[in-house]
Amino acid sequence: MKTAIVYSSNHGTTAKVARRIQQGLGEDKTRLFNLKNVRRIDLSPYERVLIGGSIHAGSVQKRVRKFMDTHFHELLEKPLGLFLCCMDEQRAESEFENAFPEALRFHAISRKIIGGEFLFEKMNIIEKAMVKKVAGVESSVSKINDHKIDELVEEMNHAMEDER
Repeated sequence: MKTAIVYSSNHGTTAKVARRIQQGLGEDKTRLFNLKNVRRIDLSPYERVLIGGSIHAGSVQKRVRKFMDTHFHELLEKPLGLFLCCMDEQRAESEFENAFPEALRFHAISRKIIGGEFLFEKMNIIEKAMVKKVAGVESSVSKINDHKIDELVEEMNHAMEDER
């Protein structure tokens, strides 16, 4: 079962989550595509696709939205998983809905909000100031939910077993 994990990561948290998902699904069966480094992706060799992004200033990365727009119909023909890194637990559900089109959310086998990180050492001065003001956080913090990652992997693997 070949799987494409497509994501965008500003400070490395979504990349870290994508690698953990890859480990859970089997590194030999998955390929990571960081939209920050890859312009075009041919999804035809892949039997299933996972898409991930993170919330910055209230929305998912433009690269993730563009990828979903470009491959929209193709994504509806493959088993799909969606994951979002988000630190605002109270707004996470609405931000997930805003990040992914309704048709893809409905089609997806697994939909997970993974939590996230504020990595001050990777932020510029403006980002640090915004996080301090909006989130009230003064230093780096990680709230990645490993249980949610495990659930996503389990749901994706279970769905593929059902198809066989």
